[in-house]
Amino acid sequence: MQPVDPPARLLMGPGPVNADPRVLRAASAPLVGQYDPWMTATMTETQELYRQVFRTRNDATVLVDGTSRAGIEAALVSLLAPGDRVLVPVFGRFGHLLAEIAGRAQAEVHTIETDWGRVFPVSVIEQAIVATRPKVLAIVQGDTSTTMNQPLEDLGAVCARHGVLLYTDTTASLAGNPFEMDAWGVDAVTAGLQKCLAGPSGSSPTSLSDRAVDVVRSRHSIEAGIREPGDDVQDDPIRSNYFDLGMVLDYWGPRRLNHHTEATTMLYVARECARVVLEEGLDDVVARHELAGRAMLDGVRALGLQVFGDVAHKMHNVVAVEIPDTVVGDAVRAAMLEDHGIEIGTSFGPLHGRVWRIGTMGVNARKDAVVTTLAALEQCLRRGGAAVPQGAGVDAALDAYAAAGRDRATAGAEPAGAR
Repeated sequence: MQPVDPPARLLMGPGPVNADPRVLRAASAPLVGQYDPWMTATMTETQELYRQVFRTRNDATVLVDGTSRAGIEAALVSLLAPGDRVLVPVFGRFGHLLAEIAGRAQAEVHTIETDWGRVFPVSVIEQAIVATRPKVLAIVQGDTSTTMNQPLEDLGAVCARHGVLLYTDTTASLAGNPFEMDAWGVDAVTAGLQKCLAGPSGSSPTSLSDRAVDVVRSRHSIEAGIREPGDDVQDDPIRSNYFDLGMVLDYWGPRRLNHHTEATTMLYVARECARVVLEEGLDDVVARHELAGRAMLDGVRALGLQVFGDVAHKMHNVVAVEIPDTVVGDAVRAAMLEDHGIEIGTSFGPLHGRVWRIGTMGVNARKDAVVTTLAALEQCLRRGGAAVPQGAGVDAALDAYAAAGRDRATAGAEPAGAR
């Protein structure tokens, strides 16, 4: 049996994407014990880094060990007791996921739906809140299945007005699109590393407001093997042990009360993902994603391809391209991978086989990755039977970068995304 030796790939799909080399180096660091002072100090550092990434002052900012879905499940199972009402606006696959997880937590789930490729006006969500009177509004910010970015800026005030907790999943959007936890009044947020944060899947940064912590603490119960006199014991505790955010907070808090063995390597990785983003500057990272996404959008349009959905509400970091009738979508994707080593994605449900999803995320949100992908896509389209204008996609992307460079030069700064 040979050592693991994966092929070289440029991952330009909806995620995961190539990890930043600095993140991969962090993953090779030696392990230490979970209560070593260096380890607990590193946990504390990581909490502060993610407060800055989420733009929050929440003390309850931690990592949930597991993929981004682990964070989603931890948030929902900890905030929702059986019978609690939750409202889930669904505008893609991952809204359906939130509803399913909430249902498995035995919540009373209410959904509203809109066509894939659209987002919800705030007024529609408020009407549904008034009609259903939920405890929690659970909504995805960026849904990669449709590439849509749901505006959240006004939802916190709406939820506060009606006494509702606002939870959002930012797995696909964090660090590639604006997100302001405190300014927007978000009560709970979870994320993942494998998209704009340029890391591998396996850790879910999570943050809770004081209001959300109060709900979690009201259901707080410490397991028998580590319980001390006076500790909380509930007849009806949070319905998961591993995803019990009350116990996770105890583990990350001053007591360091044992819950699980921290995934040390993933802690290093998550810390480095946040450190790299903040070193570049969060606003600059978002701007780099915006420019790379705009260049890719201009490039696919210049090739004569149609873009799916309401582009005004598209995430910066992924575009859904309508597959032309003149080609076989899966054959083009296969040629991209086999001939050029570039991965792009299809989608789910009603969009499966109808669109390609092309991402510009994390370390791949850069000019050479965009241009290389567009050049390969043009070649695969032509060989697949589509008539496309030669060089038009690459030219359009380069024009977008050149225009941004002129704008930034006028302002006296390096163009974002040129690095």
